[in-house]
Amino acid sequence: MRVLVVEDEVKLASLIRKALKEDGLLADVAIRGEDALWMATSSPYDVVVLDVNLPGIDGFETCRRLRAQGVRTPILMLTARDAVEDRITGLDTGADDYMLKPFDFGELFARIRALSRRGPVERGTVIEVGDLTLDTGSHVVSRGNVDIPLSVKELQLLEVFMRHPGRVLSRYDLLEHAWDGGYENRSNVVDVYVRYLREKIDRPFGVESIETVRGAGYRLRPVASAIKSNGRA
Repeated sequence: MRVLVVEDEVKLASLIRKALKEDGLLADVAIRGEDALWMATSSPYDVVVLDVNLPGIDGFETCRRLRAQGVRTPILMLTARDAVEDRITGLDTGADDYMLKPFDFGELFARIRALSRRGPVERGTVIEVGDLTLDTGSHVVSRGNVDIPLSVKELQLLEVFMRHPGRVLSRYDLLEHAWDGGYENRSNVVDVYVRYLREKIDRPFGVESIETVRGAGYRLRPVASAIKSNGRA
């Protein structure tokens, strides 16, 4: 899941971003409403967490403009304003939920997860490519009936592949969808994690589902392993 945090209090924005990443989510930060407008229209986000009191255009106007531009991403508004009129204004401008500061991080994450489940694009909980299965809710990966333990980043990268089976994905595509905007994209981190995935989801099963397309990137092919749940062909 990818979250855009729009918050001008830099310390709070950093805390939210860090906590989201520790919870296995991707998070980008904007400190102005104007920044949020172009970021939310140029990158796919599952949820936008939007502060009301922003420099430049405030959160209400940011929300209004996002909806006017056709951005249907669920929006959770954060604010210290507790007046009923402010909550009504936020919801009327297009917000999906409203949360008062100070807040509990556990509740914030629960609301983000709830909003993502009713996002603009229906996404199934279980993704299947060949005999490779990923349950995005429980984070369980399996080939055939054999469960495969993966790290959080390996899961994120695999989900990108599995949502685009048969499509050639460049290193930039993979960085864009499996790493947040603050990552140094000149690194060879994509190649490293593709190698990690191959070691776990392919080689133990005698298959080669992740292909290298020379000069273009990588592609996930649907294949079936001969290894069953008891580890025998």
